[in-house]
Amino acid sequence: MSRPVDPGSPGDPEGTPASKPERHYAPDFLTQLFQDPLDPGYADAAAGRSGDREARTWRWGTLRTLTLVTLVVTGMLFAMAYRKTVAEEPDRSQARAGLIAQIHEREKDADDLARRTEQLRREVSAARSAALTDTEAIRLRELEAVTGFGRVSGDGVVVRVADAPDAESANSRVLDIDLQKIANALWNAGAEAIAINGQRLTSTSTIRSAGGTILVDFRPVTGPYEVTAIGPRQMEREFSASETAGVMRRVVQVYGISFEIADADDLTLPAAAEPQLRYAEPLVTPDPTESGAANGSPPTGASPRPSSSGGG
Repeated sequence: MSRPVDPGSPGDPEGTPASKPERHYAPDFLTQLFQDPLDPGYADAAAGRSGDREARTWRWGTLRTLTLVTLVVTGMLFAMAYRKTVAEEPDRSQARAGLIAQIHEREKDADDLARRTEQLRREVSAARSAALTDTEAIRLRELEAVTGFGRVSGDGVVVRVADAPDAESANSRVLDIDLQKIANALWNAGAEAIAINGQRLTSTSTIRSAGGTILVDFRPVTGPYEVTAIGPRQMEREFSASETAGVMRRVVQVYGISFEIADADDLTLPAAAEPQLRYAEPLVTPDPTESGAANGSPPTGASPRPSSSGGG
């Protein structure tokens, strides 16, 4: 039994053809590459960089403006400071010149007083020698030579120290402690008399610094420094072998300070200035009969309370 065929069915070759369904074609890879050559991710990154570039341009412009303003303000401040410095320079120069003149005047007065002191010392020594016997005068001169208050001469050693040629730091300059150690080492080596740049040392002498200046008995000395000592012949050998000389040689190698030791004959050292000595005075014990125990005085036979100054 045959199956009827629908005239409009696609299987009917003689019937009316059926309508075809709509079809969509996707472009191939090459066509899409030529139409949109940039990947979307790269496009987004490029757009982001464009925005960052605009932000950087704005920040750079702002930074240049602030830099220009800062330079202008700094220049104005420097100009004002320069004008003020130039305006005050005559006053500073005048004050500096006045201070220098005062320093020279004081130094001249000190030298005049030193010469006057030496003259008076010779007069006093002559009068003292005239009043003393020969034995007493010899003994006095020996004591003056030992204590430093008499002029002495003899053979000895000269130690010279100086700052490094390019003394930029404190380590490359001669310090007061260096002169102290050299003087103590010479005393230990047997020195009988020592002077630093003509300043005689005594048992009460001081070597210290004030700012960048070294003071010997409160009088300034400047480099190169010459430490002169009179003593026995072996003094040079013993000082050269001392720990102080070894330390100074290491300082010479590291920091470039000059340090020399030499024997010398017929040295003459001046006398030191007379010291201003202060003497302790005993406390006066009150008489017990003048003030009673009610006034706070100790009873008879009791020792007084020690004072705050250390006296009995």
